[in-house]
Amino acid sequence: QVQLVESGGGLVQAGGSLRLSCAASGRTFSRYVVGWFRQFPGKEREFVAAISWSDSTYYADSVKGRFTISRDNAKKTVYLQMNSLKPEDTAVYRCAVRATGVVTTSANAYDYWGQGTQVTVSS
Repeated sequence: QVQLVESGGGLVQAGGSLRLSCAASGRTFSRYVVGWFRQFPGKEREFVAAISWSDSTYYADSVKGRFTISRDNAKKTVYLQMNSLKPEDTAVYRCAVRATGVVTTSANAYDYWGQGTQVTVSS
C-alpha cells in the first residue's frame, strides 16, 4: 500500500509560480513511476507530467517548458515546479504512483492516488 499526500497548492496571479510536493510512503519508492495529473470540474483527469525510476521526464504539450517534475528518493517526494502559470492551469492537481511498469500518460494505469491540491490562477 502506498499513501500519497500533496501540498503546495494555492492562489497565484497569472505569470506566477508554485511548487507542488507529493510525499509518498512505500519502501521501494525509488522504483516507482510518479505522475501528476489535473482535474477540471466535470472532466476526466488530464496528464501533466511524469518521472520514471531512472529520472526520465515526460510532459503534456500544454505545460512543456513551463513545468518541471523532479524527485528526491531520500525524501520519498516528487515535486512539480510550475512557472508562468496561466488561468487555464486552474485545477485540482493530484499525484499518482505506478508501482510497476513504464511511464504512461493514462490515468487508469496508475495504482495509487493522492487526494489532490487546488491550484487557482487569477487573471
